[in-house]
Amino acid sequence: MNEKKAVGEKAADYVKDGMVIGLGTGSTVFYTITKLGRLVQQGLSIIGIPTSLQTEKLARELGIPLASFKEIDHIDVAIDGADEVNPDLALIKGGGGALLREKIIAKAANTFLVVADSHKLVDTLGAFPLPVEVVPFGMEMTRKYLEVLGGSPKLRQNNGSPYQTDNGNYIFDCSFQKITHPGELERDLNLIPGVVDNGLFVGMADIVITLNRQKEIDINMRK
Repeated sequence: MNEKKAVGEKAADYVKDGMVIGLGTGSTVFYTITKLGRLVQQGLSIIGIPTSLQTEKLARELGIPLASFKEIDHIDVAIDGADEVNPDLALIKGGGGALLREKIIAKAANTFLVVADSHKLVDTLGAFPLPVEVVPFGMEMTRKYLEVLGGSPKLRQNNGSPYQTDNGNYIFDCSFQKITHPGELERDLNLIPGVVDNGLFVGMADIVITLNRQKEIDINMRK
């Protein structure tokens, strides 16, 4: 069974006619967007707001109507993936580099729905390096502050040059190993001058769709 396809397509069940949908970025939500494209061709009326240029391109190719925050005043459901999910539904996101736009859209949504294959479920966050988006100016100092917090930051690269987000910023991938207090770390990181935002999404996910050990769809809701 293709876990990503199974959970990604299941998320489309939460999309109803007339909704504004936040369209996430990544290999699992790809299947959600692809299914939504088929449903739009069959008559489903929705408006999407993409979290990345990559997602925008995919949605346009599939014929999904798009809008920006200039044109909409709410998001009914945002659907996105995750790099790690803990039992409290706290997340690490940003492996694809779209963490800032993803967080803006997730915050604006009435419901934030996360799709994740079973390999993304962890007891404690931190094995996946935490992405931190920073402005290029003064990034050497920003790196030092990240080190003080214990992050072991590594500047993300793209073909030998610093990786640039869709916002023109850089990303430090920070190895914390174990993040036992994600809410505190999220706050402390965002207090560092030069940090735009980080990939900890705490208290934001309302629903996580994954597979259980029997390879059946498992729907977890925030308590």
